[in-house]
Amino acid sequence: MSEHLHTALRLASSGLPVLPLREGKVPFGNCPACAQNACGGRPNMKTPGPCTCPRPCHGWAAATTDPAVLRSRGWARVWREAAAVAYHPGGADLTVVDLDNAAAIAWARENLPATRTVPTTRGEHWLYWGAMPSSNAVRPGIDIKSLTAYVRWLGPGVGATAALPDAVRALAVKEPSLARRAPQALTVPLGGGQAQCPHRTPIYLDRGIAMAVQRITDAREAVHATVYRTFLAVLSTHGRCGCLTDAHMQRLFTAAQAKGETARHCTDAWTNAQTRLGL
Repeated sequence: MSEHLHTALRLASSGLPVLPLREGKVPFGNCPACAQNACGGRPNMKTPGPCTCPRPCHGWAAATTDPAVLRSRGWARVWREAAAVAYHPGGADLTVVDLDNAAAIAWARENLPATRTVPTTRGEHWLYWGAMPSSNAVRPGIDIKSLTAYVRWLGPGVGATAALPDAVRALAVKEPSLARRAPQALTVPLGGGQAQCPHRTPIYLDRGIAMAVQRITDAREAVHATVYRTFLAVLSTHGRCGCLTDAHMQRLFTAAQAKGETARHCTDAWTNAQTRLGL
């Protein structure tokens, strides 16, 4: 039995839903039947519900406390390749406030009640009893991980776990999002177009898309916000002249999904960026 599987079984026995993580601290990719959202995107990030695939699939939704599943043949290969163990806090009625740097920790100490604390590579996880919607970048360096998220297991931490306070719930309250419109085809000009568009120079456009992909790939925190800002920057430069194609958009979506974003997140961010720019 691998060390990670042994840890997972121990955590599962205490009621903590667990799943394996691969190199890069991210879940294993979806199974062949669900690859590229072929399954219709069922329990994938924002859509709730358990994953019933025979191997780890759909990220956090694969987390389980069932030892028979954890020991199953379908999970055996991923445990051999696993680099870490994660858990689904919302599935255990927990919320984790992920504090990613010293400034975020200082803010939490001044504004949030003391609770169980787990040291991380760059900051701390603060655990509270009670589940809530997950939300990234609620403040600089602070993410909330609960109902639709996974958290890497880094140990039990220290201190007594406090009840989820209103101060944490308030962090996830955001201004209403921009009105969504049906996605537009990108193979035609988005804003009327220009007959002789300087962006159509392949080197210029390819360099811009490559830089945008790199910006998303290099994101270390606030990934969701970084994806939206990057989409906004790309569309503000190339969104009105007809340069962008579905292939360009797919390159950006692929980079975002490699960082843990879902196809739905990507579509929402793209559509909201178009709406903000009036495209």
